[in-house]
Amino acid sequence: MALTPTETLDPAAVQRRTVLFLSAAQLLSGIGNGATLSIGSLLAVQLSGSEAWAGSVTTILTLAAAVAALPLAGLAERRGRRVGLVTGMLAAMLGALSIIVAATAGSFVLLLLGGALLGLGSAANLQARFAAVDLADPERRGRDLSTVVWSITIGAVAGPNLIQPGAAVGQALGLPATAGPFVFSAAGLLLASVLLIAGLRPDPLLLSRRLSGTGPDGGAPAPRGRSLSLGLKAVRSSPMSMLALAAVVAAHGIMVSIMSMTPLHLQQLVEGSLTGHHGTHHVGTDALTIIGFTISLHIAGMFALSPLMGWLTDRAGRLPTIALGFALLITASCVAGFGQHETAAVTAGLVILGLGWSASTIGGSTLLAESVAQEDRVTVQGVSDTLMGAAGAVGGGFSGLLLAWLGYPGLNLAAGLLAAVVIAAVLLRMLRKEGAAA
Repeated sequence: MALTPTETLDPAAVQRRTVLFLSAAQLLSGIGNGATLSIGSLLAVQLSGSEAWAGSVTTILTLAAAVAALPLAGLAERRGRRVGLVTGMLAAMLGALSIIVAATAGSFVLLLLGGALLGLGSAANLQARFAAVDLADPERRGRDLSTVVWSITIGAVAGPNLIQPGAAVGQALGLPATAGPFVFSAAGLLLASVLLIAGLRPDPLLLSRRLSGTGPDGGAPAPRGRSLSLGLKAVRSSPMSMLALAAVVAAHGIMVSIMSMTPLHLQQLVEGSLTGHHGTHHVGTDALTIIGFTISLHIAGMFALSPLMGWLTDRAGRLPTIALGFALLITASCVAGFGQHETAAVTAGLVILGLGWSASTIGGSTLLAESVAQEDRVTVQGVSDTLMGAAGAVGGGFSGLLLAWLGYPGLNLAAGLLAAVVIAAVLLRMLRKEGAAA
């Protein structure tokens, strides 16, 4: 569908419409992520028969998101945000359906395939936040980006709490109880795709290029490339973009490493086998309820206060918001690690972990979007999401090994040490910036 002539468009009105439809789509697609985070590790143990594979679904989901980020960014660069986002959402819907079949057939391989396809939806969700700033005014970039991030809250928080209703739906459809929540996931992803197809017209990225004269219709050269090397080269041209990229990547890796192992830790804690769980892999109702509740609150921490984090990003500054985020990540690792024997302490730690991720990601993403040239922006955003996914995959993969070797406190300690390194770099940059201004 051709874009409406620019002279008849009000960019501010298009931006409001874009944020509205992106937010609605994020709300619906969040159901899929919430369900996967809550019971993905449990399904992996049940279908594989070994706790060694507990982090496999999270790992392959985040790895697939990393691999898909640049191709989806390239698709958005060529065809616009709408095509890139819808492609990821529809792939994720197929992933949810694959997990339903996997749980029914008892296929661990199909479970991993479903997790990989859901990773494409995760990559699309990440890129949606950048679509919110294509047409945004500089003084509102943080708030518009955070609004889209916040909108995933309802769906993502609902996802873990749909475990019990999903089990009832699954049984009514003749499916295993663990497959039921993914029925809701598939429906949500389908509706999200429909909203994006209908709502992102005109496409915000294509329109922003026409308005700025940097797109093919504006008379300027088209974007210069989509490769990882070109994106990294653009990032290296700016110290601020390097720091922003390091912040969002490290925050994501830290969050995933702790979050992905917490359901297994809670299962062992609730069932009274904290010293080692080698018996039955059946998960009790009490454990499922506590796990769902904890992950719901964690996801609420990630997204519910996003508008506040966006406001802080615009008012207090990008770097102070990033520093706040990493201070919260350190606090979370201490609360959850030292409180490992109490479900309340672990839950509190997961909430703080989500808040730290929110501040770091929103502050870092906003700083990254404005620290590179416009013709490099989409490529750099794809690089950011690729490296975030890679960090999540590494965190999800190694977290199981760290849990086995060092226990839950050791896992949190390792994550806290990494956060301390990043916050030191951010604070040093802030001091240098203040010194240069003086």
